[in-house]
Amino acid sequence: MSDPIIAQKSPYVLELDAGDHFWCACGRSKNQPFCDGSHQGTDFAPMKFTLTEKKTVALCGCKHSKNPPYCDGAHNSV
Repeated sequence: MSDPIIAQKSPYVLELDAGDHFWCACGRSKNQPFCDGSHQGTDFAPMKFTLTEKKTVALCGCKHSKNPPYCDGAHNSV
């Protein structure tokens, strides 16, 4: 598997509604941090995550988190 593209070296802090969301794992999406299908033809696939209530989350922007789709501070070492 190839390395993901670093979309940004900080998290995307967003208030999201309850429901299903699809985090971009490849870093190619023009709709960061969400998937827009740009991973087609790569080894990557979007990561589905579900929120049960409206919530503020910090989604990984560097694509190197060990706890995707959430930021774990990995951007500090990439």
